[in-house]
This record gives sequence, C-alpha cells and structure tokens, in this order.
Amino acid sequence: MTVITKQPVNPTAHLTPEDIEAIGVELDAIRQSVLDDRGASDAAYIRKVVDVQRKLELGSRAVLLASVFPPAWVAGTVGLSIAKILENMEIGHNVMHGQWDWMRDPKIHSTTWEWDNASTAEGWKHSHNEIHHTYTNIVGKDNDLGYGIMRVDEDQRWIPMYLAQPLWNFINACFFEYGIAAYDLELGKNLSIPKDKRSETFKKNAANTLRKIRKQATKDYVVNPALALPTGSFLPTLAANFTANLVRNVWSHSVIMCGHFPEGVETFEKKSIPENETRGEWYLRQMLGSANISGSKAMHLMTGNLSHQIEHHLFPDLPSNRYAEVAPKVKALFDKYELNYHEASLPAQVYSAWHKVVRLSLPNGFLETTTVKNAPEQLKTLWAMTTKGPKVRRAAQARLTQQARRKQMTQAA
Repeated sequence: MTVITKQPVNPTAHLTPEDIEAIGVELDAIRQSVLDDRGASDAAYIRKVVDVQRKLELGSRAVLLASVFPPAWVAGTVGLSIAKILENMEIGHNVMHGQWDWMRDPKIHSTTWEWDNASTAEGWKHSHNEIHHTYTNIVGKDNDLGYGIMRVDEDQRWIPMYLAQPLWNFINACFFEYGIAAYDLELGKNLSIPKDKRSETFKKNAANTLRKIRKQATKDYVVNPALALPTGSFLPTLAANFTANLVRNVWSHSVIMCGHFPEGVETFEKKSIPENETRGEWYLRQMLGSANISGSKAMHLMTGNLSHQIEHHLFPDLPSNRYAEVAPKVKALFDKYELNYHEASLPAQVYSAWHKVVRLSLPNGFLETTTVKNAPEQLKTLWAMTTKGPKVRRAAQARLTQQARRKQMTQAA
C-alpha cells in the first residue's frame, strides 16, 4: 500500500472539507458522551482487572516454586504469561495513556504507573503518546510504523538490506520489549553520534532504561528462580519466566502489527499533512491508519482492547472498557461517509501484516509478478539487484514495475 496521496484512487477524494470537519464534530460528540458518563462502574472495572492480574501473577510465581514437576511448570508458565499480558496490554498501556486519571487514584495513574516491561514509563509515554498518536502512519515521522527498522511503504527506496526484514521482524517479535526500549531511546540515531557529543538527555534516559532492564531481569531471572532452589526448581523456574516473557512479547507484537500494518491500512506523506491540521483532518487520519480485530470479549481483554485499534486511535484517553460500546457508532460513521472500516479476525490480520512485511522486503512488484514458471528468471533478477549496484537495481525495478502494471491491467480487463 503506497501513501494515500499517490494511489490511483484516493479513498478520501469524495470527501469535501465540510465533510471532514463534520466527521470531527460527530466523533467529538461520541467522545464527550463517554466522558460525561464515566463513573463507578468504570472504576470498578479497572480495579478488578488490576486485582485479578496481581493475584494471578503472585499465584503463578508461587506455583513455579515447584516447577520441577511438569504440571506445576505448565500451570505456572501459562498463568504468568497471561498475567504479564494483562499488565502490559489492558493495564499498563491504558493507564499510561491517562485513561484512568479522572479517578484521582494515585495507584492507577499515568504519572505513577511503572509497568512490567524493559521500557521506562516516561520513555514510552513520549515515543508512543506524544509522537505516535500525534503523527500516526506518517512515513518518516511516525517511527511506530515499522519501528524505524523496516520498509513500510512502496515509496521507500528498496535496498538489499530489506531482504532480511522478515527475519528482523521475527526477532523483534521475540524480544519486543527490548526493541521498544531501543526505539524509545532512538538508539540507532544516538549511537551514530560520537560518544562525547551525545546529549545529556539521551545519557540520562539510557541510564534509566538500563536500570529498568536490570530490575526486570533480576526479578524474573534471579529472585524468582532463587526462591525455587529449595525444591530443585531453579532451572525450570528460570525457563518458565523466559517463556512467559517470550509469549508476552510475541502476543504484544502481533496485536500491534494487526492494528497498524495489515494490507489496506493507509500511510501518509509528511508533505501532505497541513501545518495546521484540523481536528477533523486528524480524526480522518486515525480512521484510515488503523485496523480492528474481531473476536470474543476474552480476546478483547487480552489485547488491552487494542482489538478496537480504530476506536483507540480516535479516543486514546477514553477508558478501554468503553471501546466496544462506541465501536458501532464509529462504524456507522464510516458507512455514512463511505470509508473502509478495516476489521478482520486475528488470524486474518496476522497473515495480512506478515504478508506485507514479506512483500515490502522485496522490490516493488516482485512478489506480484513471480510465478512458479518464471521463478528462476525472477530470482536471477533479484540476485542482480542485490549484487550489481544502484544502476542495475534501478533498471530492474523499472522492468518489475512495468510487469506489475501490465498484470494489473490484464486482471482489470
């Protein structure tokens, strides 16, 4: 999917400026209706989730003290995995968005919450709340879009390095919390600066992140396993904690990929965004730059209600338990203005996101024009583009683009 302004048919071309501002007014009204209605039932919900999560984590860690026995290992690992997912997704992510600040509860507040993750709360709030949610899906501005390490749009120039993109993405999924920590620090950019010229802000943030990682590692890989020494369960408990972190990382990565990266989710050029973007224009970008996951209430809970990613991007400060309630109203607005409400099942969205990762790891048009019959010739072209330099790469890319266009015209006819 190329940036929206360069598509043959712009999905927003039928909207007038008045339509866009009317969308903003209607969405503001939906948001305000929830703000006016927040109350005791919402507060009870988040307090119950926090209570359940803490008891589940404590109970699971207790069971792991006997993890030398396989049933205890399985039960403890499953429980700890679920507890970590709940803490990161439905609690930590949403608390740090300020969704529950209206309760004035210092224990469940965006200024005091520190989550079970390698990223510091402050670093994450800056990169996610301030940058990502402001510049959603703007190529070159929103680094959540591929986390600065992937090719996410056809208009990004292809270079051989991107062939490793699927592997990179898999590794990132397995160690997602550390990838996010590095992203929060803008590690690649800052490490390219000579050590003596790095900013004091970066040095301070890096030190804080290292302390956080050390604290997390000590809890999961030293203290909890050490407590299991008397039962001979040190190594099983160590493995259980590693597995729970792996499961949490892969799940979080998958949910976030499904919300931002499937085929059909729109991206935007920096130059196409007006300097004084209106509320309606910002809303429209959130509507088209996000995707939902359909499923059960349990699935919505385990995703932190980010299965309602469209609603979350429209209303990041609303309590997450209210997204299911406003989703039909939001969808009705999409239908009213003839916009695509991007929603599919979890397997479908995961497949679509990974298909896009693979497709964009290859030169434009390569995957679309490759068949069993022409595969050897296509692989020779890819080898030449990888080894022969920019001039050959440009010529081969032009041929692939022409082939893809001819195929599209044939299919259309």
